[in-house]
Amino acid sequence: MSLPPEIESKPEKERTTPQQLFAFLDQLGIPHKTVAHPPLYTVEQAREWNDKIDGLPCKNLFLKDKKDKLWLVVMPAEKRADLGKIKERVGTAPLSFGKPELLLEVLGLTPGAVNPFAVLNDAAKRVTMVLDSDMMQSEWVNYHPLHNEASTTIRSADLLKFLQALDYQPLIVDCG
Repeated sequence: MSLPPEIESKPEKERTTPQQLFAFLDQLGIPHKTVAHPPLYTVEQAREWNDKIDGLPCKNLFLKDKKDKLWLVVMPAEKRADLGKIKERVGTAPLSFGKPELLLEVLGLTPGAVNPFAVLNDAAKRVTMVLDSDMMQSEWVNYHPLHNEASTTIRSADLLKFLQALDYQPLIVDCG
C-alpha cells in the first residue's frame, strides 16, 4: 500500500501531522479512537488517564546500539524494560537510549511523545521496530498520535498492519 500523497511528497525534515496519520489509518481500514488529554511525558503522569482510555497503555523506547543501529521498542507501560534481554533477543550490540537530537532527526519527535506511528517520519527506514509479545496479546493498545496531548487506541493486530504497510517487519519478543 502506498502512502497518501501528502505524506509521500513531504520533505524529509517535515513532520507528519496527526490528521495525516488518521487519514492513513482510514486508508488502511484501521479503526481508531483518539482521546485528548494534557501533555503526558512519562508513564507515571499517564496513570491517571489509564482508566479513561480503553486499551492497554503502552510506552515506547527509542534506543541506539553500539554500532549506531536504531531501535524503537513498544511495550506495555507497566512492564519493566530489560535492555540486556532485549539486546539478546534481537541479536544486537549493547543498547542505550537515543539522544533527543537523534530522535528529532529520525522520527520528528521530542522525548515524551515517542510512539510507533512516528515511523511515518522515518523516510530512510533507519529504525528497527520491536514489539513486546505481551503487548501483542492485548486486543486494544494506546499510543500518542505523533504528539503527547492525546492517546489513540487501535487493535494490536492493526499496529502490525500499519507497520507492514510501511514496509517494516517488526520483531516480536518478550522485552522484560
